[in-house]
Order: sequence, then C-alpha cells, then structure tokens
Amino acid sequence: MKHESEKTRITNMCMIMNPDTKEVLVQNRKKGDWNGISFPGGHVEKEEPLIPAVIRGIFEETGLMAKDLVPCGFKDWYDYEKEERYIVLFFKTSSYQGTLLPESKEGKNCWMTIPAIRNSKVADDFLEMLDIFTGESGYLEFFYEDQKGEKDRWVKRFY
Repeated sequence: MKHESEKTRITNMCMIMNPDTKEVLVQNRKKGDWNGISFPGGHVEKEEPLIPAVIRGIFEETGLMAKDLVPCGFKDWYDYEKEERYIVLFFKTSSYQGTLLPESKEGKNCWMTIPAIRNSKVADDFLEMLDIFTGESGYLEFFYEDQKGEKDRWVKRFY
C-alpha cells in the first residue's frame, strides 16, 4: 500500500510555569485573527530542529531563554483550501532564565494563574488546549475534523 505524503506546516506553543508562584506566562495576543490570552509560540522555520525552534520563538516573544522542554501534546487539522496539515506542538517547562519583555509584536506578556486564565478572554479554543497542557483532559491530541459543506464545518475531536 502506497501512503501519500502531505504538505505540513509545523508550529509550537509552550506553557512556562514559574516554579515559585505557580503562575504561567501568557500573551494577550493582538495580532492576526487569533486574539486573546494564549501561550507564547511560533513557526518552525525551514530546516530548523523542533526544540531549538521553540526556544528561539519563546526568546523572540518574551526575552526568556527556556530550558528542559517537555512535550505534552499537540493540535492539528488538515486545511483543504491550502492542501496542507497544520500542526501545533505543545511543550511545557518551569526552567528558564532572563528578564521578561513586557510586550512583543505578538502582544503583552504577563504571569497569570490557571484559574485566572479560565476567567479571561482567551484566544479561540485555548481553554481546550490549556486542558491538554495541564493534563486535566487526559488527552494528547486536539484535532479539528473538517465537515466540508456542513453548517458547523469544524468538529473538535480529542485523542
């Protein structure tokens, strides 16, 4: 059986927890069409290793140098219009150094507790993602299934 490869776009997101306060670093995103509270992250550039891409993206957006990253899940979907799979790799850490930038081109950075995040204006579907980051859902994958032609086109699936 021949398996057809698909074009893939890989991105990442990281939950950074302050080990003393148990707060996590969030961004209040104001760029593009995905606005609200979420974790820092970014795109993996061509030929770039995955872990260094996360470290680079966090540094660019927050000024912090993350270490000891632990993979904790992912979100993905297939975009039929672009004919590509979009994957967001989830990582977490409580090991970092540096001075937090108050703001980047992505939005404002600040520390929040998990309960405070749950009561804030978060980016679309971020609460489902947060449950994967924290392990509360018991799932590792958040998948959007495309129901082409349906009124509610995207169906959320968890695995």
